[in-house]
Amino acid sequence: MPEDLSPSPIPAERTCWLPRHRKAPRAARWELHDFLLPHPSGELLVFTGELLVSELVTNAVRHARAPRDRLIFIRFQLSPDDTLRIEVHDANSEKPSLRPASTSTETGRGLRLVQQLATQWGCCPREGGIGKFVWCHISPEADAA
Repeated sequence: MPEDLSPSPIPAERTCWLPRHRKAPRAARWELHDFLLPHPSGELLVFTGELLVSELVTNAVRHARAPRDRLIFIRFQLSPDDTLRIEVHDANSEKPSLRPASTSTETGRGLRLVQQLATQWGCCPREGGIGKFVWCHISPEADAA
């Protein structure tokens, strides 16, 4: 019987666990880049996707009031219409809030970037009642604009 040599389907979802560490945003960018690379629309999503996953993971590392040993869970999903969904889960139940950032501060702009660059974003409690996840959607059309 001949072998089926058809290419395996490209995964539409990827998940990973990262430590709450200052290097986690870099690891998240690499994970997203590797996930998007084989997709035909990946190049249209990678720049904004890497920026937003970096911001969301940075928030989880810096602002989540959870024990240091708690991990961050990340999920990437690419829908049939090429919309990328990014989820960043952490063990803190406190919802993030948009804060005004003055010109003299170094922080406070991450969620503003998410709000401006994502087609949608939000925050939901995690199943089981421990923690939350912040999500955003990016579309190729919005990224190309």
